Amino acid sequence: MGNMIKTVLFLGLLTGIILGIGAFFGTSGLLIAFAFALVMNFFSYFFSDKIVLWMYGAKEVSKKDQPVLHELVEEIAKLAHIPKPKVYIVHSSNPNAFATGRSPEHAAVAATTAIMDLLTKEELKGVIAHEISHVKNRDILISSIAATLAGVISFLAMMARWGALFGGFGGDDRDNSGGILGLLVLGIVTPIMAFLIQMAISRSREYQADLSGAHLLKNGEHLAKALEKLEHGVHAHPMHNESTAGASLFIVNPFSWKGFMTMLSTHPSTEDRVKRLRAMKF
Repeated sequence: MGNMIKTVLFLGLLTGIILGIGAFFGTSGLLIAFAFALVMNFFSYFFSDKIVLWMYGAKEVSKKDQPVLHELVEEIAKLAHIPKPKVYIVHSSNPNAFATGRSPEHAAVAATTAIMDLLTKEELKGVIAHEISHVKNRDILISSIAATLAGVISFLAMMARWGALFGGFGGDDRDNSGGILGLLVLGIVTPIMAFLIQMAISRSREYQADLSGAHLLKNGEHLAKALEKLEHGVHAHPMHNESTAGASLFIVNPFSWKGFMTMLSTHPSTEDRVKRLRAMKF
């Protein structure tokens, strides 16, 4: 029930941002934004998993293609008492993994080719247990929807910035500097708001998935070692051109965050996560 309340709350906040963008353009803009938000919420609920998988170029793989990954997903899904999720691979030098889907019956686990090469089988098992825990805890729907809506908001914000750059959208020749300034503020503030909402969603669920995954395996050390390796691997090979909207879905933030910006990461610090895992008693 807690996750359902969070889902409604955060969907409402993100939808409100979209409506706010529409309201800037008057009554007609608000009505268009409202219709757009309804359509986006519908598609996000039913198709957010497919959208996220498409965003990162994930391809479904057979047991023949990836026997070890399939074996681990199947084994841990049985431990968690959920249906086996579909298995996907992302061809990337960024070592990472994520889960998506609206329920345990409609879930997918994706791993990058780099994480398959970097981790031992036991460490990879810890990562898969973390992702399966996201599925079992039913907290992947809200993050998938948030990632989808954040992507839409980022696109609308980009359009607002272009509108400000070229003098607004339509209107007469009178001084409209106030409108241009509003567009510029809209283009800068709204994606920050969407990002802060995603950050609030992501941090608590990462801690919980770490602990749940370790409990499934009765071992926290394998995931702790995996997280340390992934932290170094992501800094060496961060994502660059991919959308940042889905960053909160990954087990570690796939983008490079340095200095002050680490405070704004969608993930808690790896050091803190590792300490919590190593402090666990079984």
